[in-house]
Amino acid sequence: MNYSPQGFTVLPPVVKNLLFLNVGVFIVGFILQMMYQYDISDALGLHYIGSKGFKPIQFISYMFLHANLEHIFFNMFALWMFGNILENFWGPKRFFTYYMATGIGAGIIQMIVAYIRIQSIQSQVPADVLEVIYTEGVDILRQNKNFIAPLYAELNAIVNVSTVGASGAVFGLLMAFGMLFPNSYIYLFFALPIKAKWFVLGYGVLELFSGIRNTPGDNVAHFAHLGGMVFGYILIQYWRRKGTYL
Repeated sequence: MNYSPQGFTVLPPVVKNLLFLNVGVFIVGFILQMMYQYDISDALGLHYIGSKGFKPIQFISYMFLHANLEHIFFNMFALWMFGNILENFWGPKRFFTYYMATGIGAGIIQMIVAYIRIQSIQSQVPADVLEVIYTEGVDILRQNKNFIAPLYAELNAIVNVSTVGASGAVFGLLMAFGMLFPNSYIYLFFALPIKAKWFVLGYGVLELFSGIRNTPGDNVAHFAHLGGMVFGYILIQYWRRKGTYL
């Protein structure tokens, strides 16, 4: 191992700054929503690349937005829980690189899955409806409305509902923890011990199953979670082959 941390820190700098940034953006977004009815995810959430709301910077900015208090709480708890161990192990530069790479990777996978699903649906949707979805669909959703036909409604949601959250990067951290500390115990519900390697494997299978099942009303980006894990696995294997650690 080429890197040796200079003592363990409970709240290392990158984790601390990420926590502050995520919470700060959440508070700003809440204030804008309450005072001006402006949804910050319209500008910074990750939109489908074919929608009128897409901007390349969203591959980064979406990681710092969260849908609600529960969403940000569990993501930030996991960021602290796994991130403080990994940053102490890797150091701040490598940890930050890994975190951003897995978050961006999760967004890329989410975009690919959305593209595949859209291509399978579009052929079943009339051209005039497609035009409405791509030009006016986001305005329809802002009024808390959608198409009555389930297929049209699904396509409109895929094209015009943005993805938000640090979950992809957090799942990348989970993958790293499982690979680097496979026999460490994670306590489910703070009581049931399970080895990290089995927890990661089980969670990955669950996310894959949930993503394939595609339950109506399920707003969780399961394939983005898997994308964070996949990019994390690839990056760690790359570092191992280079011999930069372990």
